[in-house]
Amino acid sequence: MHQLAFLVLPEFQNLSLAAAIEPLFVANWLAQERLFAWRIVSADGKPVRASNGVVTPVEGDLSAAEVCRTIFVLASFDFAAELPAPVVPWLRRLGRFGAALGGIENGSLALAEAGLLDGHVATIHWDNLTGFQERYPAVRAVPQLYAFSGDRITCAGSSAILDMMVAWIARQGDEGLAREVADHLLFGRVRPGATEQRGGAQRRAEDAEVARAVAIMRENLDEKLLCAEIARLLGLSLRQLERRFKRELGRSVQQEYLLLRMAKAHQLLQQTTLSVTEVAFSCGFPSLEYFSRQYRAAFGCRPSADRRQSTTAPVLRQSPARQTPAR
Repeated sequence: MHQLAFLVLPEFQNLSLAAAIEPLFVANWLAQERLFAWRIVSADGKPVRASNGVVTPVEGDLSAAEVCRTIFVLASFDFAAELPAPVVPWLRRLGRFGAALGGIENGSLALAEAGLLDGHVATIHWDNLTGFQERYPAVRAVPQLYAFSGDRITCAGSSAILDMMVAWIARQGDEGLAREVADHLLFGRVRPGATEQRGGAQRRAEDAEVARAVAIMRENLDEKLLCAEIARLLGLSLRQLERRFKRELGRSVQQEYLLLRMAKAHQLLQQTTLSVTEVAFSCGFPSLEYFSRQYRAAFGCRPSADRRQSTTAPVLRQSPARQTPAR
């Protein structure tokens, strides 16, 4: 029997816990044998409030997880403010003793904070990837669904947890059982870990030239290019490029570029300790005053007031792409 523990940190996503446990339950049920046993723990042994307000009971504190071979850390909102002090040294100790350690969504941040992902390929939800790369440059961060790297497991969260857990069951030596679990969970096919995350600002444009232009913008967020220069690099006139952007995204080239830079600034402010000035210049804003004015217009607050990734913090939303009228 393989024993696992799920360490839930305050403001974790309730969905994440259910998605991680259900494949294990289905595997036991199909095998008619207790192949996997699990327990839910918290840092202090007390119930933990999830981000949706549900209070989750636990089966003990950190010591209750130490008999387990595999430990997953589940975290989501307000990671820096809600990380209990004992967790990082405890994870380091488990790492020294050879435990398999996993991070789900912002649980990857806890492993990285403990230095347990240095040199490893690791992933995290796309909305936290920018801050993750900035804070932990020794980690080989990738924008994929999940990653197995030695005895480290990381997952972007949400629906990818089901894929990751089914793949993990297969890695325990029973690929046939894993396929059965996937069938009962109504998977058409378990997505490979290297599958790229897609969502929010990362969505792809259908127009190839618009997609190329957005890629150029992403590569030049710190030193802003002129829109005419982007058009020139694509072999188009600025007017042609503007028409394509309006048709595809419902925004001008300049508006899309500003949105991308603002998205990065928003992530760096909430996810790192960089100063507001450092964030402004790393996102291509020519002055702190201009950056603050644009930020207030977008989020209704000063950049200095947006330093926590909590459920009450401002959210960057993108209006849906304008659809091309049917002919």
